[in-house]
Amino acid sequence: MASFRFIHAADLHLGSPFQGLALKDPDIAAIFAEASRKAFSALVSQAIELKVDFVVIAGDVYDGDWKDNKIGLFFNREVARLDRAGIPVYLLRGNHDAESVITKTISLPANVHEFPTARPGSFRLDHLKVALHGQGFADRSANDNLALNYPGPEAGWFNIGVLHTSLTGREPHAPYAPCSVNDLKSRGYDYWALGHVHEYEEVASDPPIIYPGNLQGRSIRECGAKGAMLVTVDDGVVRHERVIVDEARFGQVDVAVAESDDLTAILRKVEEVVMPVADETEGRPLALRVRLSGDSPLYGDIIARRQDVRDEVQAACHRCHEDIWLEKLELNLKPANGLDLDGDLSGLDLSALIGKELPAQALLEEAVARISEIAVKLPGGTGASDLPLDVDARDLLAEARQLLLARAGRAE
Repeated sequence: MASFRFIHAADLHLGSPFQGLALKDPDIAAIFAEASRKAFSALVSQAIELKVDFVVIAGDVYDGDWKDNKIGLFFNREVARLDRAGIPVYLLRGNHDAESVITKTISLPANVHEFPTARPGSFRLDHLKVALHGQGFADRSANDNLALNYPGPEAGWFNIGVLHTSLTGREPHAPYAPCSVNDLKSRGYDYWALGHVHEYEEVASDPPIIYPGNLQGRSIRECGAKGAMLVTVDDGVVRHERVIVDEARFGQVDVAVAESDDLTAILRKVEEVVMPVADETEGRPLALRVRLSGDSPLYGDIIARRQDVRDEVQAACHRCHEDIWLEKLELNLKPANGLDLDGDLSGLDLSALIGKELPAQALLEEAVARISEIAVKLPGGTGASDLPLDVDARDLLAEARQLLLARAGRAE
């Protein structure tokens, strides 16, 4: 068997609108949208520099249907670079770029080979004795076990299965093309190139069954380094390593607040926690969620002055690195020693009026309805997601309750 190398990537999500960031800061959202394209360009450059024999993309090249041809032209430009370098590309459609979803087309160079969607298909590289088997999604929802219909392996060849799947379940990803690890192993292939799950995961080692994760994080739920897999096969022995190409990152940090901490001390702790995270990003732009937790006599003041405190935390992040942007300040604080602040409404049991068990069903339904009204008015499709304001209605109500109590002069 010949020795060769290939890149296994998935979930490029080119054209992703970055809804959450777009609501908070359109300029930062634009940086992350550009980062998705830069990450793919960097992967193409690495493929050319490493002189890999081929590239596999296991679904979701695009995030959804195109508003115009710009994103298709970008993908064409990049794979044309691979074509000029003599590197073929094998790709299949996932749920985001299913055959029924993408209505516009741009002709791609001859080096791009797409797996069929009606049934499994195979491509053969005779000079390497490599066979690739796969089936893309015809529709956004693929509920059948596609893997069971994949063909048997080519005897004496290196066989690669390409599949966009949730396997037996990977929250929060939708359960598409469900199958088990044993289903995949039953095909007798030498490597499974999976897509759909955005976190890197080596599901099995014999044979390697791998999710490379996406090339670029898209929300606070996708933190850390992102990239693809470089797979080397030498006399049938398979080695694989991650190739990190992301151009911007999301992160989260927790800051423990002590009862003795004033605001200056809290901000100093923020810097101490953020600094090592800044070092890990190696200069990449970072959208960071900061969580303050603990008992504090400043509880009421911080809740009532949330925006001012948020700005102070943003300034602390910028003291660590100029490209750290506060994605959200999450306040998990409690009043110290059961502190009850006096105020103009101290004689009113506001907490009882609001309700100890938030949210009541009627209040929750009203909040969901109001969010829906706002979502349809957001620009550029930023509201077209399960969480159009990038936060659950229950969390919004809880935050509103905190703020109302604090401003009324009561903390709990």
